[in-house]
Amino acid sequence: MNKSIKILALIAVIMVSSLLIFATKTKNPNCINNTNISDKNTSELYQIRALKIPANLNFAGEHVPLEKTDIKERVDKELLVNTYWQSNGLLLFKRTHKYFSIIEPILEKNKIPNDFKYLAVIESGLQNVTSPAGAKGFWQIMEATGKENGLEINDNVDERYHLEKATQVACDYLNASKERFGSWTLAAAAYNAGNKGISNKIETQKVTDYYDLLLADETERYVPRMVALKEILTNPSKYGFEFDTEDLYKLEETRIIEIDTAITDIAQFSIDLGINYKILKLHNPWLRENKLNNKSRKMYQLKIPTEI
Repeated sequence: MNKSIKILALIAVIMVSSLLIFATKTKNPNCINNTNISDKNTSELYQIRALKIPANLNFAGEHVPLEKTDIKERVDKELLVNTYWQSNGLLLFKRTHKYFSIIEPILEKNKIPNDFKYLAVIESGLQNVTSPAGAKGFWQIMEATGKENGLEINDNVDERYHLEKATQVACDYLNASKERFGSWTLAAAAYNAGNKGISNKIETQKVTDYYDLLLADETERYVPRMVALKEILTNPSKYGFEFDTEDLYKLEETRIIEIDTAITDIAQFSIDLGINYKILKLHNPWLRENKLNNKSRKMYQLKIPTEI
């Protein structure tokens, strides 16, 4: 009888010990042999969620046919890429607050749908960048297109970097494309692939809807990217972006001075104005050298800070 009790007691001790060891391992995420907890490289609070695609998306008032599987997947991709590229997303919120106030009135004046401000966002991230093909500025205008539409482009002056003038050129191009193709989505595609490129695809494939055309990958992504960025930038909290107004970039107030003569030394010219070379160039990035030739005595408008 005593022997049986001792055996039972020993068994009980072994079971309790086993349970304690199991519990300790379960609580310790660093336990090598713990097979009940998945290895994690992220915080317990960090989650990557699939996104629900909103119904009735549109671009420039034209329906996005999410009922088509490939279109739905393209939009889904752009929503995911632009939502989870958080640093870039926050920078876009900051820059749109600064520059949309310049772009929107020019679009409105030219009867271009407001959604086309997102074209500048996907083209350049609202920065004066240069593409591998040589397109420049917020609107990524090629040299030939710029010159055809009245921009001055040379080593001394490049008005593709003049936001107001470049936006006007973009509007002229988009209006001409809309008249040619009959839809804003095709006009947007033509901005990327060229009017001739889109015309050739329409003729070859015998369809007249952007969403029915088989296009190069970049052009197929073009409108879905704008649709996705419109959705995200319009609904920041919905996509996890949180910021205060003071976090956003602000457009510095400037005034215009007119110059119809050459400037032989822009650095000295800037100092004479009470600023410096960097400040003058930041407000007038279309000036490409430390001089303004101006042999034709053209009237140029320079922006300088209001307080000067």
